[in-house]
Amino acid sequence: MNDEVSKTLTEVSQDSKNIALLSWIGTLFFGFIPGLILYLIKTDDEYVQDQSKESLNWSITVILAYVVAFVLSFVVIGVFLFPVIGICHLVFCIMGAIGCSKGETFRVPYAVRLIK
Repeated sequence: MNDEVSKTLTEVSQDSKNIALLSWIGTLFFGFIPGLILYLIKTDDEYVQDQSKESLNWSITVILAYVVAFVLSFVVIGVFLFPVIGICHLVFCIMGAIGCSKGETFRVPYAVRLIK
């Protein structure tokens, strides 16, 4: 285990892990709203702030991908993109929830980082 991961495992409280976990699970079901609420409310907790920002960036990326797929659905390509986007959304939200339950900082590799 590298130093950064072991460092975050010891510093993150269980409450922070649980709230960050709720951010990722909420993103799976409710889109950008849980990430936005936690990003605006939990300014005192650095770990929750970081993970809510990441889930918010991911949900914005998914919304943009669905818009592009909708536009491309007039050319039939987008019809095939909808299930791919949905599966990626499901997988990355589950990976984020697992990472948060361990206290690790999770980064989605393909997310557009609009909020820094």
